[in-house]
Amino acid sequence: MLSCICVNWILLVLFTGPTVSELVVVGEVGESITVPCTYSVRSAHDITSMCWGRGQCPNSRCSRTLIWTDGWKVTEQHGSRYLLQGNLLEGDVSLTIVNAEEADSGTYCCRVEHRGWFNDQKVNLKVVITKAKISTASPHTYTSEQTPAPGSTSESSFTITDTWPLVSASEAPQTASGPCSGTSDCSDVTANLQNTSVLLPSQQYSENGLYIGIGSCAALLVILILALYLT
Repeated sequence: MLSCICVNWILLVLFTGPTVSELVVVGEVGESITVPCTYSVRSAHDITSMCWGRGQCPNSRCSRTLIWTDGWKVTEQHGSRYLLQGNLLEGDVSLTIVNAEEADSGTYCCRVEHRGWFNDQKVNLKVVITKAKISTASPHTYTSEQTPAPGSTSESSFTITDTWPLVSASEAPQTASGPCSGTSDCSDVTANLQNTSVLLPSQQYSENGLYIGIGSCAALLVILILALYLT
């Protein structure tokens, strides 16, 4: 009976082992992602070998091995993007993935080989790599509606929509604060206004009426002269 219990315990440890629950590490494409894994080091006697691999931790070693270390230095490395940048002598064997890609998503196994039978520390960690978020600024849209003036022949209205880019205050054009800048500009404008005669609509209408009246009188005078001549 006792031998049967011992055999069952050995089989249980052999096929399961001291595995920690799966942790999740999230990162973005292009970043350097650190997948944590440590073990206790009290003295130099505790420093031991370990490996990183893809997929769940198997019964021994690592499947699809990425990197190996003897506890003091890296002895095997598959790919330059996988690094151990922690202090190995203090038990920091965290895996750094440089320039992460979406294909790096998946389960990783950290296996620390402790002395003795079935004492390996196995940690499964899940890595999720997402696409980097891109933020864009939307342009400002200006809309104006124009309608025909009263009395015009056109009855349709139309809308003009234009898109203006956002301009900072430093890029805005500088304008003068008044109608003219400087005394010379103001004097030129004043002289031009004095030399320019502008006819208002009422004045144009009165001149047209005067011309029409003179023409009508001349026509009547010619008719009277012809009538007298004929009689």
